[in-house]
Amino acid sequence: MTTYRNPAPTVDLIIELLHHPHRPIVLIERLNPPLGWALPGGFVDYGESVEAAARREALEETNLKVTLIEQLAVYSDPQRDPRQHTLSIVFLATASTDPIAADDAKTAAIVHPWDVPPNLCFDHDLILRDYWQYRFYGQRPRFGADV
Repeated sequence: MTTYRNPAPTVDLIIELLHHPHRPIVLIERLNPPLGWALPGGFVDYGESVEAAARREALEETNLKVTLIEQLAVYSDPQRDPRQHTLSIVFLATASTDPIAADDAKTAAIVHPWDVPPNLCFDHDLILRDYWQYRFYGQRPRFGADV
């Protein structure tokens, strides 16, 4: 019998805060390894849609009820998560209240492009570069054969 191994599906959210000038975003400081700052997100549960997982993870980690706006991209580099091979569907979302850290988030922060902490987990630095390129210049992430 053949055993198949597949990447674990995850979601990440770039949550823009509509009630702040310049639409800052939310980052969380992770309570569990790998430690550091990250976009809110997590694993998709069996039987759960990626959209439901995104809303659930936002609420669990930041106490924010978000509105999903669109998908930015899918990130699937086998090395993106040191724990296991994951793929992440990244959503752009909005919220109208400030975050409060909960669940496996030690801290929640409101950040602008010029004050992002340097110790981002996973590939979230790449995701944020792609997001700002899209937000400021309207250029969607481009993927090639070597990505």
